[in-house]
Amino acid sequence: MSKKFEEFKLNRQILNAVEDAGFTVATPIQEQAIAPVLSGQDIFGIAETGTGKTAAYLLPMLMQLKYAQGENPRALILSPTRELAMQIADHVKMFAKYTDLRSVVVYGGIGPKTQIEQVKAGVDIIIATPGRFLDIYLAGHINTQSLRFLVLDEADKMMDMGFIGSIHRILEIVPRKRQNLLFSATMSDLVQKIAGDFLKNPTVIEAAERATPASTITQTFYEVPNFKAKINLLQHLLKNDDAVKRLIIFCKTKVVADSIFAFISRRFGAENVRVIHANKGQNTRINSINAFKEGSIRVLVATDVASRGIDVSDVSHVINFDVPIIIEDYVHRIGRTGRALATGEALTFYTESEKYYIKQIEKLIRQTIPVMPIPAEVFIEETPYEERQAMAREIDAQKRKDDPDFKGAFHEKKRVFEVKKKTDKTPAWKRKKTTKR
Repeated sequence: MSKKFEEFKLNRQILNAVEDAGFTVATPIQEQAIAPVLSGQDIFGIAETGTGKTAAYLLPMLMQLKYAQGENPRALILSPTRELAMQIADHVKMFAKYTDLRSVVVYGGIGPKTQIEQVKAGVDIIIATPGRFLDIYLAGHINTQSLRFLVLDEADKMMDMGFIGSIHRILEIVPRKRQNLLFSATMSDLVQKIAGDFLKNPTVIEAAERATPASTITQTFYEVPNFKAKINLLQHLLKNDDAVKRLIIFCKTKVVADSIFAFISRRFGAENVRVIHANKGQNTRINSINAFKEGSIRVLVATDVASRGIDVSDVSHVINFDVPIIIEDYVHRIGRTGRALATGEALTFYTESEKYYIKQIEKLIRQTIPVMPIPAEVFIEETPYEERQAMAREIDAQKRKDDPDFKGAFHEKKRVFEVKKKTDKTPAWKRKKTTKR
């Protein structure tokens, strides 16, 4: 039986805020993490996305900070993306509403002037992306001497995005005596390395098997021959309006995301869909996510830049229009649905050239996902020559990744032809004649 929040040593201000937020029973990661964090231990938390790990570290941290004090930050929470940073900042405000604790969120993509002014006005908690935090610190606007807590959220994504150098730089400028909390949905060599540099005798908490999607998510794969077939299958699935209440479609590139957005706008109305990716301005991305949260749009098309920054309950479906090349992102993408014990569906479309990553994903999550046949109503067009060639090149690249001596399909064809030529005893003039016929 899961614990109620009243059973933890949290003060009344925090418990009232938790109650206002509609939380009554702790999730597994919250149940395992809150008490050790309260007791001052370093934590290495491994939990699938969407399980409430933000509250798992925020609630006991807020309990220990208690009230506003001094001008300098006492807690620093690092996030890989601005979307996730803003999401964490929202949680801080929600849980600290009955306290006078001050928080500031800092991230790139906009000018730093306002963020610097907020920091200099006095702050207890800074939520930041690593690059912007270092920029403001090196400009002399942040004093780290009072830091008691340092949190790395989504550590695996930070490593994927190349932040390991920035993290090491930050570790050089924060007090040695502090409490460290690291949370990650998946495990990798780089995560283990940064954990070794960052944590001191940590308590390891695994709320689920590593890289395991939530059990409330139904996963389905569809093998399709080409891009047009993916579009036609998407159109067919979207016809079931009642079942698809709120949908996120993940794409590999900005170009594909814009194409999907244009398609859905034409078919189902521009008022029902938004698209977010790195080329969209900060305000556009924030407004799109807020519109999706509020339910004023039904479909959000996104690249992986947003896969960990969207905290929306009631996402009924996630569609992977493309298979992610960073296979750990599969867990984060589908984790946008089935959150907080709700049910959800995750559908993934893959072509022959994406099958390589499908096998790796199944190995990562230790599951075999059913491959459903394409419905008979879905029109399948012939794959264009250019797309066939692109897929062949991609398959060659995958084979080279596994076998550096692999020379490629073209080389193989050439070699087979030369072997055939050598073994063919027919005189050259006869072979020419035969060819002409």
